[in-house]
Amino acid sequence: MKRLKFLFSMVMVAILAISFNACSDDDPTPTPEPTPGTEDYHFDIWIALDKHGGMGRDVKTLVRSVESLDATQPQIDFVGEGTEVNSKLTLENIIKGAYYYQVPVAGDRFGKYTLSDNKINTVQEQKFGTNTYLPRKYTHTWLPDNNLMIMAANGDADKIIWTKLNASDMTILKEGTLNIQVPEGSAVFTTSGILTYREKDNKLIYFYYGKSKKGLNSTESKVYTAVIDPSTMNVESNIQTSLVDEMVGSAYGELLQKCTFFDESGNLYLACLSNDEDGVERSHLLRIKAGEKDFDPSYDGFTNDGKLVSIEYLGNNKALAYAREDQLGTGIDSYSHYYAIIDLSSKSSSRIKCDGKDLPYSGGRFSQRTAIAGDKAYIGVNPEGSNPCIYIYDIATGAVEKGVEIAEGYYFEQIRVLENEK
Repeated sequence: MKRLKFLFSMVMVAILAISFNACSDDDPTPTPEPTPGTEDYHFDIWIALDKHGGMGRDVKTLVRSVESLDATQPQIDFVGEGTEVNSKLTLENIIKGAYYYQVPVAGDRFGKYTLSDNKINTVQEQKFGTNTYLPRKYTHTWLPDNNLMIMAANGDADKIIWTKLNASDMTILKEGTLNIQVPEGSAVFTTSGILTYREKDNKLIYFYYGKSKKGLNSTESKVYTAVIDPSTMNVESNIQTSLVDEMVGSAYGELLQKCTFFDESGNLYLACLSNDEDGVERSHLLRIKAGEKDFDPSYDGFTNDGKLVSIEYLGNNKALAYAREDQLGTGIDSYSHYYAIIDLSSKSSSRIKCDGKDLPYSGGRFSQRTAIAGDKAYIGVNPEGSNPCIYIYDIATGAVEKGVEIAEGYYFEQIRVLENEK
C-alpha cells in the first residue's frame, strides 16, 4: 500500500525550480504542507450503472478499492470486481479513518462499515434511540474524542433533532432537540441543513432555512446561522442573513459533497446560492470570520455564473471547486460541470488545465468527485465520448497530470480516501 508522503520546506523550494513537462494549471503558487499522517491509505472508486446517482436515484452502485490512481496503473474495471452497495448502503456517507458511517437503507440504525473483498463488512451497528433519521437526509460533524454529531429535521420537519455518538463503539451518548423555531412565515425546516464544528472556540455552527412545504423549490426564508455550545447544546445565537437563500447540498448535509471548510486562520467558508429576482439561481462562497457569528457582508469568493457543486480547501487560500456552467445544461447527467481553483484572497477563479487545455466538462452533479491524499488532489472526470479518468493535481506546485482511466460503460460517482485497516 501507498504510504502518505509529505514535502518538507527544502524539498518544496527545490521542486518549484523544476520546469514541468507534465500538465500545469494557470496558478502554480505553492501551498502549505498538508498535516502529516502516519497511516497507509487506499482509494475507493464509486461508479454507477445505467446513469449517475445522487438525489435518491435508485441506481446500482459498485465500489472498488485501489492502491494508486496514477497513470502507471491498469485501467480500473469492475468485471468480477467491486462491492455492490446500494442494496444495503447509500451513496451518502460520513468517512473518517478506515470507516464509512451512515444511516443505511434499513433506516432504523446508525452503522459503521468497511468495504473489502467484494463485500460490505459491518463493524458496528446501533439501533436508533428516541430520535430517528432517514437514510441520506441528515447532516453531521466530528467533535473531539472521536464523537460524531448527527442532526436533521424530524419527521414532520417542525423540529431539529440531534444525536451524539461515540464513533469508537457507536453507542449513543446523548440526544435531544435544538431550541430553535421554524422561521416565521415558513411551514417546515429544510431537511438536513449543514453542520460544522469550529475547533478554535469550541462551537457548533448550524446553517438552515425555512420552507413553505416539504420538497424542492419551496424556500421561504433566507439562511439562518445558529451558533451552539456543544457541551450543553444551547443555541447561543441565531442570525438570519439577507445574502443567500440556501446552502449547497442542504437536503443531504455534507454526505454527498463538501460545501464548508476552514482556512488556517479559522475563517469558515460556506458554498450557497440565491434565487434571484430575475429567476436565475446564483452560487456564492460566503465567509464567517474566525470567532464571528454571522457572514462577512463584504465577502463573496465565487462570482461566476453557474452553480457550485462541491468545494475543498487546498491550503494557502486556495480552494478546489466543482461547478456547473448552466448554459451547457443543468441536469445531473449534463456534460456541463467543470473544475476550477478559487483564489480566496482575490476572489477569482481559473479552470484547471492539463497540457494547456481545460479539463473536459464532466457529467454527474452530486457526490464528492475529488479527494485529497498526502500532497495531491485527485480529480475525477466523466467526459462525453471518452472513458472516465482521474487527474492528479500537485497541491504545492499546481502541476496537473492525467492519472488512471476507468473502463468504458461506467458512470464515475466519487473518490473516497480511507486508511487501511490495522
